Amino acid sequence: MASGFSYTGGRSRCFAYWQEFSKCYAETDAPSQCRLQADDYLECLHHTKEIARAKAVKAEFIKQAEHHAKEGRKVADVLADGVIVGVGLIQRDKDGENKHK
Repeated sequence: MASGFSYTGGRSRCFAYWQEFSKCYAETDAPSQCRLQADDYLECLHHTKEIARAKAVKAEFIKQAEHHAKEGRKVADVLADGVIVGVGLIQRDKDGENKHK
């Protein structure tokens, strides 16, 4: 751990995780038993798991957006192939006659 002080002079954001790790390390005979505490402390320092999760969420979002875009193009292609689409320029009565303004 560096100085143990934050930028503003108080405790650092990871100090509690460091205390848990150092307490475990001091009380155990096998340092490998403190792997969970060490992982928590390193995650607090470097945010590697958080960054990996954010990248996975972003990749899934992009994948779904591309999928929806492809589906949208397919629907537009089907509509352009010969189905007449009303755009609302001509108002029709309930009887089916055109209204001229």
